[in-house]
Amino acid sequence: MVIAARNEAANIGACVNSVRWAREILVVEDGSTDDTRAIAEREGAAVLANPFATIGLQRNFAIERARSAWILVIDADERASPELASEIAGVISEPRFDAYRVPRHNFFLGEEVRHGGWETDRPIRFFRANLRYNDKRVHEHVEVSGPVGELNAHMTHEPYASLDAWFEKLGRYSKWWAEDRYDKGRRAGAGAVAIRPPLRFLTMFLVRGGWKDGARGAVLASMASASVMAKYAQLWAMNIGKRDT
Repeated sequence: MVIAARNEAANIGACVNSVRWAREILVVEDGSTDDTRAIAEREGAAVLANPFATIGLQRNFAIERARSAWILVIDADERASPELASEIAGVISEPRFDAYRVPRHNFFLGEEVRHGGWETDRPIRFFRANLRYNDKRVHEHVEVSGPVGELNAHMTHEPYASLDAWFEKLGRYSKWWAEDRYDKGRRAGAGAVAIRPPLRFLTMFLVRGGWKDGARGAVLASMASASVMAKYAQLWAMNIGKRDT
């Protein structure tokens, strides 16, 4: 069990409690200034310290020190359902794949989001310990060759405890996204900044049924549109800045 966390005192206790059935629980953190470390240790987790580079590399640091042959990755803002423990035990006894997707039930401001694309959220989170994450700062994933299985039991996930938390992440993640793509040669014109955000809203709210989640669906589609705008505006600005030097 691997949990990457920093300043997650509000979440880490409940997260660790949801996976007490694991053989070992490794929390990797980078200089938390709250009680994350103390709470994790109190709940029975082993805490590792490692300077942060990317979330994937943090997880890899803990995976490399795990004793188990299989790894479940969970974040501090996630909780494993009771059914997940029994399903994982069955998979380990007769594995068909080297890695498995785990469905996530996503919540926003206290209620589950069932449409708009959030309902199809199934990241690879359970896999053999020889596998590793890539080093992307945004949209990191486990590198797997071959087919991937899918579990039925789920995790719950509340990525934003408040709108303030979302806004705090927006600038950082949009800049990382743009820098990574710029370094790989990708560019964006003003047209992408103007067209992609409303397209994202329409896709999420109308095509994928976000309207069925009511006001939350409208707000989430608007936030997704703003995120797309921020990412492409950052990429456009980097292109302009490079061209002008």
